[in-house]
Amino acid sequence: MTHINKHYWEHRYAKNEIGWNIGKISLPLKTYIDQINDTSLKILIPGAGNSYEAEYLWKNGFKNVFVLDIVSQPLENFKNRVPTFPKHQLINADFFQLDDSFDLILEQTFFCALTPNLRKDYVDKMADLLKPNGKLVGLLFNFELTTIGPPFGGRLLEYQLLFKSTFHLKVLEPATNSIKEREGKELFFIFEKKS
Repeated sequence: MTHINKHYWEHRYAKNEIGWNIGKISLPLKTYIDQINDTSLKILIPGAGNSYEAEYLWKNGFKNVFVLDIVSQPLENFKNRVPTFPKHQLINADFFQLDDSFDLILEQTFFCALTPNLRKDYVDKMADLLKPNGKLVGLLFNFELTTIGPPFGGRLLEYQLLFKSTFHLKVLEPATNSIKEREGKELFFIFEKKS
């Protein structure tokens, strides 16, 4: 298995090996965001990459959005694209070291980029970062778990077992509006932190 760390991701960005980057907000997340009425929500997008989701949120009146990535290149790309976005809301850090709290965390190709041995830590950290009844919302890949990645896959039952003790699994179902390349390979989810 490839050793996936900060240097690995820096190398991927330096070589422009960013096949996960679709160049726009994913439609399932856009559809979800368009249903949110409270623009004051404190939102985190971890492992955000170029974060078209944060750009969409910002341009639609959500001013309490925080973008986190372990490498600086995508944060610089984002700042160049969205120069009005506050610099202090761009966090160049390790997700597992973050100390803050949020109403909503959006998941978009972060979970699948972590080696599978970190998945329980991911669940615990998400619960730690969310306020009571806070939500974790996004997309998870729906294909056989592999040892070669990223992305590493996973299946609905695995996700249910992983998240159910910490979250109410409000929605966990096949995404109906994925991009063509990901049709049938994504699960849309809304998980609410248990109090």
